[in-house]
This record gives sequence, C-alpha cells and structure tokens, in this order.
Amino acid sequence: MMIILVGLVTFGAIFIVSYALKSYAFSLSGKNRTRKLPLPPGSLGWPYIGETFQLYSENPNVFFASKQKKYGTVFKSHILGCPCVMISSPEAAKFVLSTRANLFKPTFPASKERMLGKQALFFHQGDYHAKLRKLVLGAFTPDAIRSYVSDIDSVASETLHSLQGSQINTFQEMKSYTFNVALLSIFGKDEVKYREDLKRCYYILEKGYNSMPINLPGTLFNKSMKARKELAEMVSQIISSRREMKKDHQDLLSSFMGDKQGLTDQQIADNVIGVIFAARDTTASVLTWIIKYLADHPSILDAEEQEAIIKEKEESGEEKVLCWADTKKMPFTTKVILETLRVASILSFTFREAVQDVEYEGYLIPKGWKVLPLFRNIHHSPENFPDPQKFDPSRFEVAPKPNTFLPFGNGIHSCPGNELAKLEILVLLHHLTTKYRWSIIGPQNEIQYGPFALPQNGLPIKLSLKSQE
Repeated sequence: MMIILVGLVTFGAIFIVSYALKSYAFSLSGKNRTRKLPLPPGSLGWPYIGETFQLYSENPNVFFASKQKKYGTVFKSHILGCPCVMISSPEAAKFVLSTRANLFKPTFPASKERMLGKQALFFHQGDYHAKLRKLVLGAFTPDAIRSYVSDIDSVASETLHSLQGSQINTFQEMKSYTFNVALLSIFGKDEVKYREDLKRCYYILEKGYNSMPINLPGTLFNKSMKARKELAEMVSQIISSRREMKKDHQDLLSSFMGDKQGLTDQQIADNVIGVIFAARDTTASVLTWIIKYLADHPSILDAEEQEAIIKEKEESGEEKVLCWADTKKMPFTTKVILETLRVASILSFTFREAVQDVEYEGYLIPKGWKVLPLFRNIHHSPENFPDPQKFDPSRFEVAPKPNTFLPFGNGIHSCPGNELAKLEILVLLHHLTTKYRWSIIGPQNEIQYGPFALPQNGLPIKLSLKSQE
C-alpha cells in the first residue's frame, strides 16, 4: 500500500489554481472545434478538477496502469488543472522528447518558475536554450569533472563520518551531501566561503516550491521569494568578486561568466539556482533508494569490488583518496545505480506542453495541452524489462532496448549533469560499503510521493563503523 503525501495535494492545488480556467477552456475548445482528428481515448473527468483527486487518492502507478490497460499507450486525462495526453510507449517518448522535441516545451507550475528564475535553462527552447545547454554540458563533461573526484571524496568521507553512530533520516542527509557537491561543481573550491549563507537561503527557498503563489507578508511563498532575492544577490556578489580578481576558475560559474555573447548577472543567477534545484533532490533520492535496496538484498551488497580498489592502492603505496581511474573500476556498483534508477523511477513522469496542434498515431494533441511521458510505466513494462518488479542489477549486463530506459530524460532537454550525478553516487557508495554498516529502523514497505518517490519517512537508518562491531 502506498502513502500519498499531503504535499502532492498541495502541489496539485497550485496547478489547479494557476491553470484551471485556462485549461478547461482548452478542453472545451478541443471538443468544439471542427477537427479531422480525434482526441486520444480517455476521460477528462470533472470540470476544472478533472481526474486529479483520482490520481492522488491512490497509488499513482495504479492510476496510470489502469488507464493504459483500458485505453492503450496513448490516452487523455485532466490532472493538476491541465488537460493532458499521457504516453507510455518507448516510441511515443522518443517522439515527444527527441524526434519532435521542438513541438513540446518543458513546463512547470508558475510559482516554481518564479522561484527558480524565468531565465533558467529548463524553461526555454531555441537558441537561448542551446547556448545554455552547451555551457552546462561543457562544465560537466567527464574531462571537466574528473578534477573534482578528490574533493567529492572528501565531502563524502566527511558526510558519513559525521553521521556514524546516529539515527538519521537518509534522504535529508543525502540532500545535504548532494547540495555540497552541487555547490562544488558551480563555485569550485570557493564554495566553502559561501556554503553556509547559500545553504541558509536555499533551504528557505525550497520550502516554497510547491506553495500557493500568494505573495503576501507572512506567507510561505513570500518568505521564499525574499530568500530567492537574497540568493540572487549573493551570486551577483560572487560574480563581482571574481571579475575583480581576474583569476581563472574551472567550474560552472566560470563557464557562465565566460560566455562570449554575455549572460547578464540575472541570467547567471537564475541558472545557478536552477542547477542546484536539478542536482539536489533527485540525486539524493537515488542514493536513498540504493541504501534501501542494498539493505533489502544483502546478497547484492558485496564490497569486494570496492575493497579491491583499496587493496590495490595499499599495495602500490598510493593515497587512499579516490581518483578518476578508480571510479572506472566499479562496473557492478554502476549496475546497481542503473537498476535503482529503473526500479525506483524517481521521476515517474515529466511535463511537456504542445506549442502547436500535433498529430500523433492518428490522434490530435491540441496546442497548450500537457503531454506526460510516463517513465515509470516504461521502466516497469515486462516487454521492456522481464520480471520488472525484481531488483536485479545483472540485467544491465546487456544494454536496454532504445528508449526503454530514460532516468535522465532524452533529447535536447535530457539532464546535462547525469555524469556528475553518477560520479558523486559512486564515490559515496565506495566509502559507505567499505567502512560502514547500516540497518533500517521501523517498517519500510510503503512509498511516499512528495513529489519524488521515496521510502517511508525518508528511510530512517542507524549507521555504524564496521570496525566498531
């Protein structure tokens, strides 16, 4: 049985308030216009609220699976205040995310767009998006991030050392770890000087991501917007300081500042905040699920691969700090990460919006309608992955079929930081599996959605040193 958090109901309410009148007009116009093509099968539910409460009053997987069973892999609904077309086949996902990505723009709630910043990468298409994506990809290529391995190693070691012997909320502690790594990738080693102030402001900001967009004194949204303004001012001060010092840096901020066409300070701030948002919760969620799956499947938890790296360093007299080459000696650990991404499917779906009327498979997707590629349905289809509910890293000894494994999306809007995410996960798992043991506290058979899929209560665990047992 799944637990549906109140947070998602709030999340849905934001969409309903923001889009209700506009989106219902879309649904009516879709019915009343003379069309040669039909809308996909399915139900739009009640006026204004559509099928939102059906979705969030039960396990979302059941909602999507029942719709797919009844209508096929392309069907319509009306959720979160938006008329939607949901797709759950690899071919449809490729069409929306890659082949005809120009017809579908990314979309977020208006409140989240204001908090992250309207100039952030994932709100755009066209030349501006292409320029930003090139800058981010350039800063996160394997060649660019290999210099961060020793620093990430230090962050991982310090994080776990500070938690040993304690009962912890795994997700919250992994959020702290991934936040520090995100700052490292953005500001380089300078991040230590700004970490606490940036963390203070960002933690206030993120509390309002799914709040009602009411900007009145005392509201959560108002507090978050004040924190967002202060955060942007901090970034501008860091930019000014770097310009005065005229010192070369190898990090994402330097990539933004070095753009020949010249990004404004506001554009840089929006994208810095956006990268923190994109890099933090999702990676922390993956780490939380890995820790749970390894605890649930003791036979899979074999540190031999990781121990071999330590032994090799001792025999050669090398420092024990991990380097880039070490991370390439972790093939089994990499398969554990990939299988976790598949089974947990942190992002069950993503939102796109049709920028014009689109025909697909003989159906009409009207301009302005949302399109939801259902990643979880694709990852859990027995046609794509036999025995899909089983946690089996060995399935990745063979590459998945094209467009069946989409943990980082696909196409021009796929996650540009996926290599950094995998690197920081590998480094933390190296230290976790070679030095520590952990046990889950309390029952952990339920999942909460807020909005990421997570083990119940963020997975409370007790962490202890192996040497102490």
